Amino acid sequence: MYYQKMIGTKCYLSPIDVADAPKYTAWFNDLEVSRNLTSCSWALNESTEAEKLPEIAKEHNYAIVETEGNTLIGNVGLHDVEHLHRHCELGIFIGNKDYWGKGYGEEAIRLMAGYAFDYLNMRNIMLRVFDFNTRAIACYRKVGFQEIGRRRKALELEGEIHDVVLMDLLAEDLKRG
Repeated sequence: MYYQKMIGTKCYLSPIDVADAPKYTAWFNDLEVSRNLTSCSWALNESTEAEKLPEIAKEHNYAIVETEGNTLIGNVGLHDVEHLHRHCELGIFIGNKDYWGKGYGEEAIRLMAGYAFDYLNMRNIMLRVFDFNTRAIACYRKVGFQEIGRRRKALELEGEIHDVVLMDLLAEDLKRG
């Protein structure tokens, strides 16, 4: 069951439903989805994911649910939340490939960033993205993220060496849409 915690026009963010472990397991085992995530080397089965989801659900992690059909399409969350210095890291993925390139990730990031700035009192949100994930980088720029650096040659995937791009967002940079 999904609850509309943060509501957009295309999607809303809901607390994670642990019953969705089979969907998450399928997504993380799809290399086309997971190659853009640090999880591509994980060997996940449904029982492992069912154990992890309750822990993840306790943090600032939310299901991305398509509004019209109440369909789970991905996940967005804040990690390494530092309340004293008011910064955190954002992670997102759209696991359902039918929803790629249609603005759902962009809206989910805007919702999550607005929540981080307006309710959690964050000052800075950072993320990491692989340099070959140009679609994600373009999405992050639309929201207002700026590149702040790179970990050069930090990833070897499919026989190629890649940089990890570091980007961040301040409240005043957020393009709320």
